Amino acid sequence: MAGSMTFSRQVIALGARLKECSNVLTLGVRPNFSDYSADEANRIRRAKKIYYPSTFYADLFDSIGKPTFPSYHTYKCVQDKIKQTALFYLANIPHPKTTIFYGNRQKRTILDFYKFPFVAKIPRGSAMGRGVYLLKNKRELDAYLELTGPAYIQEYLETDRSIRAVVIGNKVVHAYWRIASSTDFRSNIAAGATICFDPVPDEALDLAVQTAGKCRWDDVGLDIILHGNKPYIIEANIKYGMEGFKKAGIDYLKLMESMIENNEI
Repeated sequence: MAGSMTFSRQVIALGARLKECSNVLTLGVRPNFSDYSADEANRIRRAKKIYYPSTFYADLFDSIGKPTFPSYHTYKCVQDKIKQTALFYLANIPHPKTTIFYGNRQKRTILDFYKFPFVAKIPRGSAMGRGVYLLKNKRELDAYLELTGPAYIQEYLETDRSIRAVVIGNKVVHAYWRIASSTDFRSNIAAGATICFDPVPDEALDLAVQTAGKCRWDDVGLDIILHGNKPYIIEANIKYGMEGFKKAGIDYLKLMESMIENNEI
């Protein structure tokens, strides 16, 4: 850690993400605001910005006009693929053809719009590649439909790798390839993919910055694939993992300390 470093300011955080940072005072996320001591409550009220406030408090701070990091907008789509897809279409962000089918009547029409194989996902609450399926026949589709309410169906753009681009503030701070294993189409590290530091195309990095800017996300891991030499945003991960930072020898906490000190976040 950078415990011996001297910083010109200390910021207030609620969530534990930065608790080891020397220039961050982490107070914890309390279930009731009244659970904070009088001193803690006053620190929160006086702070110019609150770091990692949690989804619950981000909403409240936005209501009274207090800035947060990540931004209130970053929290809006946490683990909600349906909202993300709608936002990508609204903002005209390149995204694979995706349709959400609600109710049995709509679900019976899936094969009118998609031909096997295609991707199906559990649309809410899933992460790290869990709840993502490559469906190859009607039997697999029926089994998937038993698992979910709304059916999240996406065209399959075949590739054995994806890019993870992490945007913090308004820039990409780290980007790398994730190569899928020979036995799994998913390129998530948790699903057995490996990290590769071959150069990431500028087009993908530019798309990551553009996407984060349009969606008003300032702390996000974006998953991108290249298909036909064109980059597509697959999804956004607000709670992204640290594996890529560790393997690259990047000290994430020192990076965050520096960005706070330099008013970048």
